[in-house]
Amino acid sequence: MADEVEREVPEGAAVFPVIPEELGVNPLLLAVLHATVFLDGSEKKIVNPAAAQEMMAYLIDYLRRLKGPRLQQVREDFACLAAYAREQEWPKMQVRFLKEFLENYEIGKEE
Repeated sequence: MADEVEREVPEGAAVFPVIPEELGVNPLLLAVLHATVFLDGSEKKIVNPAAAQEMMAYLIDYLRRLKGPRLQQVREDFACLAAYAREQEWPKMQVRFLKEFLENYEIGKEE
């Protein structure tokens, strides 16, 4: 099924690689991650920039609500994802995106 989806993705759409369930990363975080990549990385012929910017603001505002153990779990999930991406030899830009996601979007900045 993943191969079928990849063939149908129009040029200019930002799509992140599939993350295996075995990594144990929170599925809700993965959903937000894939939505973020699509909204923030797709060309304007694919996603309306104003609509994408508004949706990104909501996603990031919600993520900024993470505190305590939930924030710590998200940090651990991103560390796991970055290690997996390096192991799988993903492009450096994707590895950096995972390593810097929380900092770039100022998530957990207060803690």
